[in-house]
Amino acid sequence: LPARAGMAAAFLMEIRRGTQSALLVLSGAPVEVSVCADSLEVRSGGNCDAAALPAGVSLAPSSCRGLRRLRGDGLHLRILIYFLPSIDVVFTLRESLKPNKNYIFYCQSCGDIVVNDRKFLRVLPLPSENWSDLVEEWCCHPDPFAKRTLHPQHGDCFVGDTFLLLNSRNESHVPESPVCCSEAAHHVSQSDSNVKSKENTRIICKRCKTMLGETVSSGTIKYYVTEVVIQSADGGFSPTPRSQFVQSIVAQCLLELSSAKSTFRFTIKGDNGKTYILIWLLNSDTLLVESSGSSSSHSDFTLFGDILTPSSGPVGSWNALKVLYQPCIQCRNKELSDAWEDDMGVHPLKFPSETCLELLLILGLSTTSLPPSLRCMNSFQLTAE
Repeated sequence: LPARAGMAAAFLMEIRRGTQSALLVLSGAPVEVSVCADSLEVRSGGNCDAAALPAGVSLAPSSCRGLRRLRGDGLHLRILIYFLPSIDVVFTLRESLKPNKNYIFYCQSCGDIVVNDRKFLRVLPLPSENWSDLVEEWCCHPDPFAKRTLHPQHGDCFVGDTFLLLNSRNESHVPESPVCCSEAAHHVSQSDSNVKSKENTRIICKRCKTMLGETVSSGTIKYYVTEVVIQSADGGFSPTPRSQFVQSIVAQCLLELSSAKSTFRFTIKGDNGKTYILIWLLNSDTLLVESSGSSSSHSDFTLFGDILTPSSGPVGSWNALKVLYQPCIQCRNKELSDAWEDDMGVHPLKFPSETCLELLLILGLSTTSLPPSLRCMNSFQLTAE
């Protein structure tokens, strides 16, 4: 709970709003720890250091319990919380895009303009990607939506779980959009028509060659929300570290879908159809507070689920999600992945394959930033969000 440099010990406090409780992990070898209502005090080797808690967080010193020392972790202590600041409403892309306003799409990786000064007359949400699988349960007659696709018209923007659909016809700034590369199509044999029919033309950034999306049809382009930054035309591009942007967008998707659909298990799929990660959302009411001496504070990859900007005060605190996850690359966890694939309670999220690998790396680094005893639960790996 960021104290001054050179503190005798580093802190990590995981606070749950729902249960009004906190888990305090104190690394190092302190001689004495004093818990006050608004601060922690550590005495060791004649030194005394104090760390103030974030505004609105008040501890109940008399409720301290479960004190124990774990090898590799340090001291663990549980304590009740009197009061917590309310969590802000989570930003969603669907709410940020407004009709009759001009927007510019930037490549998130390099800042190059992808779509310049586009005005949307309609901004409409799309159903989930697997909505057609449920039609038979809704209808007592043949599927009325068979062979019908949802394509945006001129001035439309359709918003999906992880992507946007835009109409590319009759737009004056089409030359400023990314170059369409059909490189994948050249490697597909003519005999494999089923695979070839599913190939989408990749949309590539002209400057940095990052994949931004796909062409769905001759007049429709799909942009992934992890690859583009959308700003109003009167604003400007503000660069954000790639890892922070990816985890923020994915955390928003998980939080929004879990709230709207009561779905807590997700498969992270690539644009190649492969499953890369299984994610199980545990909770979204966590407030993390940590000292400048803890490992994740100095990492280029912040803890996964940083859905809100970290506080600007002297104490490092942020709202986070907490998830279990299993990697599925190189045929790992195939049996579990197949079981989740057939489970209607699991929601698929599709991103570019490169982004799926980035996310897996972010999750792994987040896990290693936690105390060893908090890194696993059953057969799943755990990351504190």
